[in-house]
Amino acid sequence: MKKEKAKQLIKNMLTPLDIRINGNRPWDIQINHPQFYQRVISGGSLALGESYMDGWWDCNALDEFFKRLLEYRIDKKAKSLKPAILWECFKARVMNVQRGARAFIVGRRHYDTGNTLFKLMLDKGLNYSCGYWHNARNLDEAQVGKLDLICRKIGLKPGMTVLDIGCGWGGFAKYAAETYGVKVKGVTVSKEQAGYAGEQCKDLDVTIALMDYRDLDEKFDRIVSIGMFEHVGWKNYKTFMAVAHRCLNNDGLFLLHTIAGNTPAKNTDPWIGTYIFPNSMLPSASQIFRAAEGRFILEDLHSLGRYYDQTLMAWYDNFTQNWDRLKDQYDKRFFRMWSYYLLSCAASFRSRRNQLWQIVFSKQGIDRVFRSEGELFI
Repeated sequence: MKKEKAKQLIKNMLTPLDIRINGNRPWDIQINHPQFYQRVISGGSLALGESYMDGWWDCNALDEFFKRLLEYRIDKKAKSLKPAILWECFKARVMNVQRGARAFIVGRRHYDTGNTLFKLMLDKGLNYSCGYWHNARNLDEAQVGKLDLICRKIGLKPGMTVLDIGCGWGGFAKYAAETYGVKVKGVTVSKEQAGYAGEQCKDLDVTIALMDYRDLDEKFDRIVSIGMFEHVGWKNYKTFMAVAHRCLNNDGLFLLHTIAGNTPAKNTDPWIGTYIFPNSMLPSASQIFRAAEGRFILEDLHSLGRYYDQTLMAWYDNFTQNWDRLKDQYDKRFFRMWSYYLLSCAASFRSRRNQLWQIVFSKQGIDRVFRSEGELFI
């Protein structure tokens, strides 16, 4: 496609969104390479992200740029037919790309990126999931608030045993063991996370294991999974629920904290899947509850998606403010890639295209109305 025709097509897409090419407002885009238009028209969202990483275009407020794109559902109106993207869709639908043999890929490619990066970007407890910003003044308070909210929802008491599926750097395990006096087993597919979490929790009644969730076969009073279900994949949702059911005591509670989409999906955004979270996938409500049917009783669903916008912007601020301490380990292309990731994800929650849910399940039902003990979860 010729440059002028491609440029006109891009302009026609952006005009209804009030985004101008080479405009002077923060959400307008600045084009730095003449081949940008043809590249994006032929390559879709993957090419849009790659061309930004390559410096072919800029935008002073990427989060607002993407908010406008996502509110307009530009991804649905301008799907690319690039063979590589079609292959990714086909692969996600036909193959089980999250099967056990591939479970550790996301650990190596994302969570093992470097503990220094995450220490400078995240809160003090290295919690890599949505914070709870009700009454919180900063990121540390929002993450502690989230951890305590989870502990209160599942009614932790001293001596209980807790399984944390996808324990990350041990933020929840450490907080629950220290604050509520429980015994925690955490599992992760990241070597860096397992090593760090084990060190942080070495003086507590906490065990950290480098293992796939499918290999779990122990009983616990409570189970939590915080920000891990996004890596399970639609072919494995029922397997995940079966494992949680197998490991939960009959009178126990299971809290699932997950990003979710508004409609069922069987693949992820090509750029996110290629550069950030390989083999990732956002579940929908119907996919989650269909997988839980016959195994669990839904006790509570809490929507916290607007808080993820704040969380991601706080991570972005920390990342950019600490770049001078990171730039010797990562190049400029990584800086642009990571900025693109954090800001586009913030926009996805700001536009309500993505959600964040905390869901509480029981195996046999509880003998009260959830929250009936005077606790209001706002």
